[in-house]
Amino acid sequence: MDRRKFITNTSATSAFLGLGGLTLGSCSLYKPTKITILHTNDVHSHIDPFPSDHSDFPGLGGLARRATLVDSIRKENPNTLLFDAGDIFQGTPYFNFFGGELEFKLMNMLKYDAATIGNHDFDNGIEGLLAQVPNAKFDLITANYDFSNTALNGYTKPYKTYTLNNIKIGVYGIGIELKGLVTKKLYKETKYLNPFEIAIDIETKLKEEEKCDLIICLSHLGYEYTTEQKPDDITLASKTKYTNLIIGGHTHTFLEKPTIVKNAENREVLVNQVGCFGINLGRVDFYFNGSTNTNANGVSIKV
Repeated sequence: MDRRKFITNTSATSAFLGLGGLTLGSCSLYKPTKITILHTNDVHSHIDPFPSDHSDFPGLGGLARRATLVDSIRKENPNTLLFDAGDIFQGTPYFNFFGGELEFKLMNMLKYDAATIGNHDFDNGIEGLLAQVPNAKFDLITANYDFSNTALNGYTKPYKTYTLNNIKIGVYGIGIELKGLVTKKLYKETKYLNPFEIAIDIETKLKEEEKCDLIICLSHLGYEYTTEQKPDDITLASKTKYTNLIIGGHTHTFLEKPTIVKNAENREVLVNQVGCFGINLGRVDFYFNGSTNTNANGVSIKV
């Protein structure tokens, strides 16, 4: 989608996707509950709004406006989680000067619940990322980067669970292969594990052992590759069994609404990504009504 056309045509309450009957497989009976998932990706250290005369994003973005929007949604629905799909760092002088400290501290102020790690988050190396970890009051979630032989060992989690109004939500992270994108001296002995195999292992654990009602993947694989044989979110969705939502990053894909993909068991999975630079905030609402016919609505909100 042409980014400028999308930004021009998308209003602040744009493009709800009605998925009536999206099966989430919830086995427990609950009173009707709405779970709201908010998300960003590839913010790339963009803290200020773009100038009003910017050729692509005039006057758009800005962390302060995002904070106001997130706060208003949380007041509307306290059962809200906020995630980021990676590439938090690199792109403005804020990163060059503060090394990621400011980005993490501001994300704390917005009360992000978790983020996955993108390739640009290694731009100051393993040690540079580790130096900023204490500034993050949210979890860094990644399942297919093995940091066992690096200084980051023990500082990330493969997944985390949250319980909101008796709805249990499992969230796991998947990262892109760093070789070819990041100089090895920066990621050092980080081992890249097959994202499809890891995703299936983790989602199965979240469903069968953790008994999650909703399973979300924070992915930095990229939305879809048509000319390269690389793992992407569309393929990931088709191979999973229990994942309900894939929140993507890396390719800076502006989606007006989530893409619906049939998984390995012919059930619907949502794949969403909201471009880059904090221009948009993604929102997906899941409605649990005590049956297996749980509904979901997706929207991309211009900041």
